[in-house]
Amino acid sequence: MEVKDRILQAALGLFTRNGIKSVSMDDIATHLGISKKTLYKWFENKDQIVSAVIASHLNGVQGECEGIIGKTQNAVDEMVQMMDWAERQFAEVNPNAIHDLRKYYPEAWSLFHAHKNNYILTQIQDNLRRGVAEGLYRADLDIEVLSRLRLAQIDILFDYTLFPPTQFKHGRVQTACSEHFLLGMVTLKGHKLINEYRHVTEEE
Repeated sequence: MEVKDRILQAALGLFTRNGIKSVSMDDIATHLGISKKTLYKWFENKDQIVSAVIASHLNGVQGECEGIIGKTQNAVDEMVQMMDWAERQFAEVNPNAIHDLRKYYPEAWSLFHAHKNNYILTQIQDNLRRGVAEGLYRADLDIEVLSRLRLAQIDILFDYTLFPPTQFKHGRVQTACSEHFLLGMVTLKGHKLINEYRHVTEEE
C-alpha cells in the first residue's frame, strides 16, 4: 500500500472513532509511525487530508452500494439490504465526526453533498422505478418528489437539534425513517415481502 493510501486509511479510522477536530497532524503521524515531514510531503494541511479522506471514502461507498444492489432480487430487497448496510455504517461513526465535518470543513462537506445530490439521488430514483416496474411499489408514485424527500431524510439524520446524538443513535433514526418511507410506497405484494424479509407476522 502506498504511503498516501496508508495516510488516508489511518486518518479515516481516527476521524471515525474520535471525531475530526480532535485529531491532529501529529496524531496521524504518530499512529502511522512516520514523521510529520513525511506526512506534509503528501498533504499540505489537515484540510487536504479531510477532503481526500472523504473523496476516497465516498468512492468506496459507491462500490459497496453497487455490489449490494447487483445481488438483490427486487426493489424491496434492495431497500432492506441498503437499510441494513447504512445502519452498520452509522454504528461505527462517532457523531462528532459528522458535526465536525459539517461545521469546520466546508470543502469536504460539499463533496458529501455532491455525492448525495447526484449519486444517491440517482440510486433512489432507479430503485423507485424498479419497484414500480416489479409491481412492488404503487404505480402512482411521484418519483421526482419522493426521491428528493428521501434526500431530505438524509439531511434530517444530521440535524442534532432535532435528534441529539446523546438521545438518538444514528442507526435508530435512519432505520425508522427508511422503514416509514418504504412502507408508504409499497403495494400489498411489496408489504408482504417486507414482512418476509423482516420476519414479521401480521394479521390480515
